[in-house]
Amino acid sequence: MAARKTGYIVGAIAGAGVAAAALAGAGLSWPSAMADQRPHLIRASTAPIFAPPPGAPLSFADIFDKVSPAVVSIDVTSKVDTTALRAIPGFENFPFDIVPKGRGKGGDKDKGDDGDGSDGAASAPQAMSSGSGFFISSDGYIVTNNHVVDNATDIKVTLKDGRELKAKVIGRDEATDLAVVKVDGKDFPFVDFENSAKPRVGDWVIAVGNPFGLGGTATAGIISAYGRDIGETFVDYIQIDAPINRGNSGGPTFDIYGRVIGVNTAIFSPSGGSVGIGFAIPAEVADAVTKQLIAGGAVARGYMGASIQPVTPELADSLGIPGKKGAIVADLVPGQPADKAGMKPGDVVQALNGKSVADASELTRLVAQTKPGDVMRLQVLRGGKTMTIEIRAGVRPSETVLKRSSEGGSDQAPGAPEGKQAERPVALGMSLSVLDGPARQRYALPNDLKGVLIESVKASSDAAKKGLKPGDVIVRAGDRAASSPADVQAAEAAAKKDGRPSVLLQVHHGGRNLFVAIKIEP
Repeated sequence: MAARKTGYIVGAIAGAGVAAAALAGAGLSWPSAMADQRPHLIRASTAPIFAPPPGAPLSFADIFDKVSPAVVSIDVTSKVDTTALRAIPGFENFPFDIVPKGRGKGGDKDKGDDGDGSDGAASAPQAMSSGSGFFISSDGYIVTNNHVVDNATDIKVTLKDGRELKAKVIGRDEATDLAVVKVDGKDFPFVDFENSAKPRVGDWVIAVGNPFGLGGTATAGIISAYGRDIGETFVDYIQIDAPINRGNSGGPTFDIYGRVIGVNTAIFSPSGGSVGIGFAIPAEVADAVTKQLIAGGAVARGYMGASIQPVTPELADSLGIPGKKGAIVADLVPGQPADKAGMKPGDVVQALNGKSVADASELTRLVAQTKPGDVMRLQVLRGGKTMTIEIRAGVRPSETVLKRSSEGGSDQAPGAPEGKQAERPVALGMSLSVLDGPARQRYALPNDLKGVLIESVKASSDAAKKGLKPGDVIVRAGDRAASSPADVQAAEAAAKKDGRPSVLLQVHHGGRNLFVAIKIEP
């Protein structure tokens, strides 16, 4: 039915929350036919207006007017990592750090300096980027994302009233991708985190930020889910369907009362633009982290010095883990708390301080929540028996340091040399050899690594499907250390005899020790 013919005004209402109160305030009432949940037209004293179904607001304007003054745009000048630039094909040897002669900053064209006596060398290339943030106090503290201000050499904050202020970094936390910056001044409008009254899945939310550098922009949607794991370690993300785009990073997500329930930080997008799936750091996480950053510039987390991995159904079957829950210790950092306390690779952590551990991510978060110096009591399954291990928590290194230490192996090693593959011992679809000096050199393996070298992997084998490759080293097979191919063959034979479908291997792969269950070939 066309609007012109009927004289009705039908508007597209986008929204976020509370309808009954809005209608009551307008002197309107719900029609009895509202139960069928279809849009209705209500005649007022003048022109008819559109009435949304229960739960939908007439407008977001009041919310936006209330919170938008606290939201800022952040423009950042940052140093570019020349190592990353040289990874671009064709730029491997490009002298990014050198300014061409006569092109120095403020220098004379006929001189090779910068006009200030320098020798013409300049800092690394710079990049410009934009993001969002919001005041959490009247004295100028602003929350944003770490990736917005990482490597920043200059930060400019633009307020809703048009003022542009210089900002400095107070503290950054790589682990949660949060940062706090500060501008000088007072009496800034600010907003509060909401840590207790969480909206439900399906409730309306509104995101305010600086998408594509457009300044204070509002988008609305609903909460889609809680507890999303998107590969980060310390955050169970809120999934929202309000459009989030480039430049929204660091901006707030509000509930319909104007309280911050999350910090926008990531999107799921095959194209790079919004497809309606965004992720926000929950307010309780952001609140706790930003308070520590303001107090000391950094976040101190507990650390036990162990690499852990999820308990897959195959690993659970191989180890006999009831309930198929927990986290398996893949490797230990020598001299760190877990090693000192007597923990061993293959231990399965089932609880920490009385709280059950569902998976590896949960264990990592529980350990990180522990204060350095506190005692952690871990319930561990070892060899089918349950035991308790007490570990005094250390201080977790930065994510950069941890990443660097986990990349100790080389994935650029050449393939195995040509030879008589049939003469090598074979087990679980892999040809194996003793790990000797030439093999260590060929695959750039550590001198203290002990085990059995994988020379080749059958393409159709389960080992190949699990990602094992030439140059990997089998450290343990079954319940014992592997020092020769015969040890791996013996573990396979023992599993067949016991009627088990797979063999549990501990493998040095990509610079790390991991457990993997390999199916026995028919």
